[in-house]
Amino acid sequence: MGDFNVFHHMPWSGSYAIYFFVIGISAALFFFSALSWYREEFKSLRASSFYLSLLLLAVGGLLLIGDLTQPGRFLNIMNPAYLNFDSPLAWGGLNLISFGLVSVAYFFMLRSNDEPRGRILAVIGSLLAVGLPIYTGFDLTVHQNRPVWNSPLMPVLFVALSLVSGAAVASFLAGKNEQLQVMLRRFMLWSAAGVGAMLISLLGTTAYGGVGAEQTFMFLTSGVLGGIFVGLGILLGTAAPIALLVTPFGHRQTGIWSAAALLLVGGMALRYAILIGGQIVQTYF
Repeated sequence: MGDFNVFHHMPWSGSYAIYFFVIGISAALFFFSALSWYREEFKSLRASSFYLSLLLLAVGGLLLIGDLTQPGRFLNIMNPAYLNFDSPLAWGGLNLISFGLVSVAYFFMLRSNDEPRGRILAVIGSLLAVGLPIYTGFDLTVHQNRPVWNSPLMPVLFVALSLVSGAAVASFLAGKNEQLQVMLRRFMLWSAAGVGAMLISLLGTTAYGGVGAEQTFMFLTSGVLGGIFVGLGILLGTAAPIALLVTPFGHRQTGIWSAAALLLVGGMALRYAILIGGQIVQTYF
């Protein structure tokens, strides 16, 4: 999927934003499950976070298959002779398939509780998991004619969004485990701070990046899309939970869950606004 010269058409629909959202959470939840083999605090998350990761991985795969005009074509990605390895989507597809296969092996390992094999699969799966948000960000950044996408921040931003959204979901799975909630609160706080810093940089470079970039900035900061990006994504979904987590209330379980809910709203809003914002200029100009 390269750049398009056809106006009044968005080749990347809003369903891709949902895919970015669920696959990012899936990757982070696998990481927290894998971490349980090396950090005792995360042991209670080992099974629950992995099973939800596997479910979200399946949902993400179905979203991609459903977007195809001929859904059966997804089988082509399993044929190396068919793939164009100059395309980041080909590498991303292989990453997705590999992560799925490792997740299946991890599932059977959990049932047998094989610790030596679990540690190995945890490391391999975590490396493949971090590749999921990296490749989704890279799929955007290679589009040279889309100012908000064409930034080296995209892969890093998607990794941070994956971690903050995954930690938010994990905080609900952790229940009343205070020690684990403290750890997840730190993940949410520092990841959200990283997201906030990158968003400020992205807005700055877009605002002063020339005609196309300035028009994109206008759409991202005004109207309905501005309400989603700035209102839900930046203010309600990033700044508010950061402010909440640094208060005494944010150290309590209720405060952590409140911040987690806001971060999930923000994570989805940011992915949607960035995806649509990078394409919306061509529908007007």
